[in-house]
Amino acid sequence: MKGQEWYQQETVVESYEDKRFSRGGGRLTDRLEKEAVGEALAPVEDRKILEIACGTGRFSVMLAQQGADVVGLDISAPMLGEGRRKARQAGVDGHLEFLRGDAARLPFPDDHFDSVFAIRFFHLVDAPEKYLSELARVSKDQVVFETYNRFSGRSLYNWALPMGSRLYSRREVDGMLAAADLRLTGETHEFVVPFGLYRKLPGGVAKAFRSVEEAVDRTPLGDSLASISYWSAAVE
Repeated sequence: MKGQEWYQQETVVESYEDKRFSRGGGRLTDRLEKEAVGEALAPVEDRKILEIACGTGRFSVMLAQQGADVVGLDISAPMLGEGRRKARQAGVDGHLEFLRGDAARLPFPDDHFDSVFAIRFFHLVDAPEKYLSELARVSKDQVVFETYNRFSGRSLYNWALPMGSRLYSRREVDGMLAAADLRLTGETHEFVVPFGLYRKLPGGVAKAFRSVEEAVDRTPLGDSLASISYWSAAVE
């Protein structure tokens, strides 16, 4: 998997959220991503949810605050430490457990969770079918994940990234779902402007770009130009 060593560095964790989500366009994309995850998983109260590649727990903490019992799994011990700190600060550590582990070999029995989700994960993996099948194995109801889209602005931005990203066509996503015995139940397509670029914009400029995106979304071209897709699937 791309970036394993990078994500586990203490220095990365110290600046991770500050660089990505604390101001300007990063704050906007954080809100929009949380809305997308919340809508895909709703309702979450009293449900057992597993987050794959939970990082510092920004989604896991949100879901625990909404009444879910959550497990966040990540390969980075420093990221998990920050997640535990945030859970204590939010007063949800009794409903949220953080574990270090490998998403290719999840330490849970079959059908252990109601829902399993992975955000900002599949762009890093080298064997997506394997990972998605493992997510489906431990879920009894639902799997939610996102992909970066091949035929979008992301493909132009991708070359400038140190690690790059795996980009997916719709055909590849359909093949992954079939291989994991998952049935697609919902999809949302977002961000004509890749959110990596959003992070570099002041808040006012980011909001203006977002207004343009929303106008594009209402046209027939909206979904095909989106750089990110959120997929919700039922376990067969």
